[in-house]
Amino acid sequence: MSAHIDSFLDYLRLERAYSPRTVQSYEMDLNEFEAYLRRTDAELTLETVDADNVRNWTMEMMEAGQKETSVNRRLSALRSFYRYLLRKGVVEVSPMQTVRGPKKRKPLPFFLREEEMDNLLKEENFGYEFQGERDRLILMMFYEMGLRRAELVGLNEGDVDFYRDQIKVTGKRNKQRLIPFGDELKSALQSYMALKAQEVSAPEDGALFVQKDGRRVTDAWVYTMVRRNLTKVTSIKKRSPHVLRHTFATTMLNHDAELEAVKELLGHESVATTEIYTHTTFEELKNAYSKAHPRARK
Repeated sequence: MSAHIDSFLDYLRLERAYSPRTVQSYEMDLNEFEAYLRRTDAELTLETVDADNVRNWTMEMMEAGQKETSVNRRLSALRSFYRYLLRKGVVEVSPMQTVRGPKKRKPLPFFLREEEMDNLLKEENFGYEFQGERDRLILMMFYEMGLRRAELVGLNEGDVDFYRDQIKVTGKRNKQRLIPFGDELKSALQSYMALKAQEVSAPEDGALFVQKDGRRVTDAWVYTMVRRNLTKVTSIKKRSPHVLRHTFATTMLNHDAELEAVKELLGHESVATTEIYTHTTFEELKNAYSKAHPRARK
């Protein structure tokens, strides 16, 4: 182990009062980097390393399948080490100055397949009573309109425009958008609202979705209802209203919708937020390819 690493570890123990476990973690990371240098170029030293050497080490770690968090932790240790060498005058420029660690990959969103949604929304699963029609309609609206849970809970009857076949939705920061609906959803809406007029005497504040006593449904109630119904058709880990929003976006893109149109329907501020669904559809293509193409399985 380099004398410079020894000196740095003493500094962490004695002057910074780092715990033994933390010091040991720094030691392991710095020793790994030094071993990498010896393995790739015997003439390289900790004093002569440049940014390209660090980037190549980063690439080697990523190609070996190490997680972004582990790679960034090692780079952080290296960054602290070279700050120490700069203060001591051992190096004039830190090789870490222009090095950026890998970005943590966002997990792909959970979504249901179209056949699962078809099974979920069968009318016989809900019956024709008020509660059944309400619950099925809520699931349909999540799937066919991509609503957020709070947006659905906040809907009022006055937001539904049957003449233009659209609903006014109030999203984040009170930003409103109009979402069209098709004939099936229109019919379900009309049937539910007619039944509601017969069975609910005084809906709270004109609320669209209510309990039998007229109180507006709550976020918690909607979450529980959706989770209970999704459990019947899927085994995916997450079974929340947001999964149906993901399913809406994925289905739209799988059926050739423009990314900008999906962005507007979802109420995203930036198309970059919507792009995660293009990764999802690409994963679908890769899976289909690996299953169907004879040489993909070799």
